[in-house]
Amino acid sequence: MSHRLHSLGLILAATVVALPAQTPTAPQTPPPEARPDARPPRPTPPTRDPHTPGYVAATELPDGTLPSPTANGNFILGPTHTPAPEMTPNPAVPHGTVYEFTMSSADSKLYPGIARDPNTFGTADPADPSRMIVTTSHPAPYTRHVAVYVPAQYVPGTAAPLLLGADGPDRALFTALDNLIAAHLIPALIAVSIGNGSGDAQGSERGLEYDTMSPHYAEFVETEVLPLVESRYHVKLTHNPDGRATMGGSSGGSCALIMAWYHPDLYHRVLTYSGTYVNQQWPHNDATPHGAWGFHESLIPNSPRKPLRLWLEVGDRDNLNLNMPDHMHDWVVANEQMAKVLAAKGYPYQFVFARNAGHTDRAVKQQTLPEALEYLWQGYPVAP
Repeated sequence: MSHRLHSLGLILAATVVALPAQTPTAPQTPPPEARPDARPPRPTPPTRDPHTPGYVAATELPDGTLPSPTANGNFILGPTHTPAPEMTPNPAVPHGTVYEFTMSSADSKLYPGIARDPNTFGTADPADPSRMIVTTSHPAPYTRHVAVYVPAQYVPGTAAPLLLGADGPDRALFTALDNLIAAHLIPALIAVSIGNGSGDAQGSERGLEYDTMSPHYAEFVETEVLPLVESRYHVKLTHNPDGRATMGGSSGGSCALIMAWYHPDLYHRVLTYSGTYVNQQWPHNDATPHGAWGFHESLIPNSPRKPLRLWLEVGDRDNLNLNMPDHMHDWVVANEQMAKVLAAKGYPYQFVFARNAGHTDRAVKQQTLPEALEYLWQGYPVAP
């Protein structure tokens, strides 16, 4: 019996009304989709075949099984996504403490706040379809919620490993950490889940934070968030980048890699679900003109290998935005290309293609998160 199975055994022990035709109608505002700058409705993404020509060669796993947490490479999950046992709270194991606080844009030097008007989006530049013109974004305040998980095993005064998450708080993550740490499958880490500054995509605060190809968000976390965590809750976080990981889904996933890519001095481990490795950066930057699509287009292939370990997932019904004329908004293709260039460059990575799964699919996360965390922390010391 493997150490993982033995440890798991220990854990488990423990209505629409029609108006009459003659009813007069009042003048109405045109629906959002009728406005020239509104986001058109997206069609339902098709189901993609993991064996499509051009996709990476991958090992097809029996339905309901997962790859080994020590295996590199590409894997295909079957359509059944049963939650891993570690995703269920277990009263028999020590539970970490979760602290929460709120941050205001008024207190931030790096992100004073922007927002895009409701029901507006932007238009593609006629001269360059890869660029978005957004005229409805403006300064605006925000608040963000932060949750801090401190494991029961934390020894005050010691420098703990860090797992930094996007779009927090992440209750499912905290449950998994309780069980995995108790089973000695991952280190006794401190997790900080940081809420975004609101909105989504180009012209929004979340888009500015998560989709911008720059070191700014990592520096915001380092200078404005983590000092608060350490001072408020009397914990100490390691400065060893090998003991620091980032994670997230969708744009939070691309943000996780952006943080480590621009600051490998701070983070060496990256975990992403349905990573938005597409062209969603705004404002435009000539240095990275295609946003996070550039990771697999040029940045990873043309840069020296960085000291990163990555776990990536995409669903067979993941996002596909055909409204964008730049042909750089297919999440499945983007993640397949990520796996291809990571392999070519010799990165340690595990890529999971999930059948019967949508964008940041909850059932897939419930099935895979414990294994993903084990893979992510492979090679890092775990206390006996």
